[in-house]
Amino acid sequence: MDDDDADYMQGSDDEDYGFDYSDNDEEANESGSVDIENMYYKAKSKKEDNPEDALKDFQAIVEQEEEKGDWGFKALKQSTKLLFLVLRRPQDALKAYTQLLTYTKSAVTRNYSEKTINGILDYVGGGKGGLVEVDILEQFYQVTKKALVEAKNDRLSVKTNLKLAKLWLDRKEYSRLSKLIRDLHNATSASSDGDDQSQRGTQLLEVYALEIQMYNETRNYKKLKEIYNATNDIRSAIPHPRIMGVIKECGGKMWMGERQWNRASEDFFESFRNYDEAGSPQRIQVLKYLVLANMLTGSEVNPFDSQETKPYKSDPQIKAMTDLVDAYQRREVHLAEKILRDNRSTIMDDPFIRLYIGELLRSLRTQYLIDLIKPYTRLELSFLAKQLNVDVQEVEELLIGLILEGKVEGRIDQVGMRLELDSKQSLEKKRYTALNRWTDALETVHAAVVSKTATTGRPGDPTMMGHEIFQERWG
Repeated sequence: MDDDDADYMQGSDDEDYGFDYSDNDEEANESGSVDIENMYYKAKSKKEDNPEDALKDFQAIVEQEEEKGDWGFKALKQSTKLLFLVLRRPQDALKAYTQLLTYTKSAVTRNYSEKTINGILDYVGGGKGGLVEVDILEQFYQVTKKALVEAKNDRLSVKTNLKLAKLWLDRKEYSRLSKLIRDLHNATSASSDGDDQSQRGTQLLEVYALEIQMYNETRNYKKLKEIYNATNDIRSAIPHPRIMGVIKECGGKMWMGERQWNRASEDFFESFRNYDEAGSPQRIQVLKYLVLANMLTGSEVNPFDSQETKPYKSDPQIKAMTDLVDAYQRREVHLAEKILRDNRSTIMDDPFIRLYIGELLRSLRTQYLIDLIKPYTRLELSFLAKQLNVDVQEVEELLIGLILEGKVEGRIDQVGMRLELDSKQSLEKKRYTALNRWTDALETVHAAVVSKTATTGRPGDPTMMGHEIFQERWG
């Protein structure tokens, strides 16, 4: 028994069609069933060595069954797979599949028919028979949706549309995807009041997850934020962790675009946690995004210190990022640059990470520059450029930014191409100016006291007089 037969048996264990045969009918039916069953397994044995003969035998089974039944359904399933995967005749496979769909109304159990439909759509959409033309692919889904509408199977109809939407997203067929998303929104809104609210909420989140990915890839950030906020308003849902992983990943990328590093870090962590729970390999990529966002926040907390991320610290795909975090926290800009050069495949080949590496290096160089100039009062820009391993113009831009932000007190002599720091001199000047003012004030008080004594011939209250003059002068 192969997987197809096992699926069938699992799907039909508890099905009761309620037929009542007489003894003679039972014997005749049993004999015919045995003959068809033998034909089915004989045809299956020819699949690898002689697929054309196997196909003819499967068709004979369909024709021999007086009423649509189990073996005809299974024969059509095998025919569809043979035509699509082995003989590479997708149009003929579509015909066999269309005939198979007519069996789903009563010939087999709903569970088995749904599993069969999902399986066929998976290998058709997955390109196992080669990259399928979009028109053929769409025809497979159209005949499926038509059959499900006739069978009034709304649940599988929505699932099928979600599967097709994911396919259009992967193939970047955004016009088709947009239309299908509108249909999915209408189907979700049209659900009857008696439907399970949590199921509707879950389906809506799945639609939002597809929509938010589309807007992220097409860089429509206004709509992306709108959909992201809408996902936060859904309360009655029990989504698959993978769906929340997708939503939070796109949310993190959105916050990164707005330079809100802390919010991006929070969403990437939630995305990683959900992907990890779902067992999705995307967790590794999102963990890299989390590390990147965490460094851009300037946080001294190591992202691999948490219980969820710690097991991945030694992962080969993550090792380069952990080394980058260590270099960043020690302000070792040259080591960080070396790590990026040596690990291009695991870091720099990702377009999203590459988009923010410049920002990360700028932050690291800025911190390195602040530490470098502390002991000096004057430095050549060429010296700083050599220390940072960048050109003079970039050093000048970094210093201008630091001066404007008030992180460095000084000025740039553009003629001599020097940085002149005045932080220490300014402090000394302020100190001497304050002492001079105090000295002048004391001399004024003394003169006033002497003048008052000479005029009245008697000493006044020098303390009070001094206080009044001091108040008058200094407020």
